[in-house]
Amino acid sequence: METKQFKAESKRLLDMMINSIYTHREIFLRELISNASDAIDKIYYKALTDDTLTFDKENYYIKVEADKDKRHLKIIDTGIGMTKDELENNLGTIAKSGSLAFKTENELKDGFDIIGQFGVGFYSAFMVADVVTVISKALGSDEAYKWESKGAEGYTISPCEKDSVGTEIILKIKENTEDENYDEYLEEYRLKAIIKKYSDFIRYPIKMDVTKSRLKEGSDNEYEEYKEEETINSMVPIWRKNKNELKDEDYNNFYAEKRYGFDKPLKHIHISVDGAVRYNAILYIPEKTPFDYYTADYEKGLELYSSGVLIMNKCADLLPDYFSFVKGMVDSEDLSLNISRELLQHDRQLKLIAKNINKKIKSELQSMLKNERDKYEKFYQSFGRQLKFGVYNDFGAHKEELQDLLMFYSSKEKKLVTLEEYVSRMPEDQKYIYYATGETNERIEKLPQTELLSDKGYEILYFTDDIDEFAIKMLMSYKDKEFRSAASGDLGIEADEDQAEIESEQKENKELFDYMKTILDGKVKDVRVSKRLKSHPVCLTTDGAVSIEMEKVLNAMPNSQNIKADKILEINVHHDVFHSLKEAFAKDKEKLSLYTNLLFNQALLIEGLPIEDPVEFTNNICKVMV
Repeated sequence: METKQFKAESKRLLDMMINSIYTHREIFLRELISNASDAIDKIYYKALTDDTLTFDKENYYIKVEADKDKRHLKIIDTGIGMTKDELENNLGTIAKSGSLAFKTENELKDGFDIIGQFGVGFYSAFMVADVVTVISKALGSDEAYKWESKGAEGYTISPCEKDSVGTEIILKIKENTEDENYDEYLEEYRLKAIIKKYSDFIRYPIKMDVTKSRLKEGSDNEYEEYKEEETINSMVPIWRKNKNELKDEDYNNFYAEKRYGFDKPLKHIHISVDGAVRYNAILYIPEKTPFDYYTADYEKGLELYSSGVLIMNKCADLLPDYFSFVKGMVDSEDLSLNISRELLQHDRQLKLIAKNINKKIKSELQSMLKNERDKYEKFYQSFGRQLKFGVYNDFGAHKEELQDLLMFYSSKEKKLVTLEEYVSRMPEDQKYIYYATGETNERIEKLPQTELLSDKGYEILYFTDDIDEFAIKMLMSYKDKEFRSAASGDLGIEADEDQAEIESEQKENKELFDYMKTILDGKVKDVRVSKRLKSHPVCLTTDGAVSIEMEKVLNAMPNSQNIKADKILEINVHHDVFHSLKEAFAKDKEKLSLYTNLLFNQALLIEGLPIEDPVEFTNNICKVMV
């Protein structure tokens, strides 16, 4: 029998197909099953235009069989089959696609599409097989032919016997090597897993003889194994069903089956679009944060299918970072696939789908916020930090898109509120949106810096997340109202007469404050009369862009630059402590130094900042006591 050379003539090309194009060897089974599905589709299409043909779906299937002893793996289909010429043309010419030619010649109807766009998918079989044999009998033909190849050396075609129309592909699986375990492609559990992963939604049954056990006849405790044919794939994907056929339970089951999470999703979004780009999608908003979500190991992305065949496990381009918590899948017939059907060309269709998905997710979150507040707050507790990061990231490019989804704890409402709700309640005389930062709501509530704002009856937003202040600095304002920290040097609420009194006190006590500033040299930028303190003796405020909370966050990062906020020590001149300061300044400078350091360390502790010398601090307290 004559061995023919591949028309593409290059051993190098076939080597590239086998060794370079595909990232994972297991892909070969996806490709061969997809080709088998194509072959059945072709019969279905012919039946639409040929009155002599009938298409009874029950008679069409794909079967996968493994024989460990012979190291054979078979993929059998009841599709249209191939003639001798088609075997020659489709399998003898690398990168020629019979499916593509079939699509070109025929206009497909009824939503059926031929999956195969590239002839190279068949050659992925050589990644796992030493010998590939194809036995095929074409529809309407009385003859069958066998195509066989050991790889780049060439192939043979010869007549053979086959009772029924269809194709049988036999792979002689390679022996194991030090680096590769080829035995796995003969293991029942592994084959089932690959089929479920990539081909679960092929529209025809994929059958296997599955090993089961039963009690031996006449025995109470002895079991025997037997084989039973099982359909491995689901066939009809949930996303192709009508929404009115489905219940929440169906969506939740799909979420669990696909292992999108171990929780129950808060919300599902079912999208069916038949426009410029056709696609279906099922998206989920999880209830709980995955354990690795806020780590570098977390990988965002949606599963991407093309006509029901899994192309990518995680298509990151379909989700912006700020919606990276969304789980689910997208299926489209209109995507431009690359030659290996593994990676996507970044084309217009993908970008359009991503844009539409982004809008849909935002719309669903807004609807949840408006109509299901409890559910939204549960979501926000898990993923609000990511939305705030989205506001800050990319130099604020997405801040306007996300600002209405943000929530912060309110000093007045004692619960999470939106920025829109805050602004809607602002008194006419209030110029700014006020916020205070701290580790917990309870600690913020006790901050001395909030006294004046609380006295005025102004609502304060509590920032307890390390990203909060960074996001707000990027946002700058909301509905023309600027954000202002309770620890800001200027709260913008002092009356003219109050300002005059403050300036008078500052001038009158200038020598005392300058002396205290000298004592705290390098620790504070200035010592001033407080505009905000009522009952507390002292507090720290800041000048400049870096706040005290920002200082904490930045210095907790690896390779921190030891960034410091420009701290101002504010003194309450109406507190009894101030009289002690004035008296010490007049009579005992050593005691003034003691008091100044104690007040500064007290202010640090209130802010949750470490004091430089705890031993000196405790000794100073003892000195005051005696």
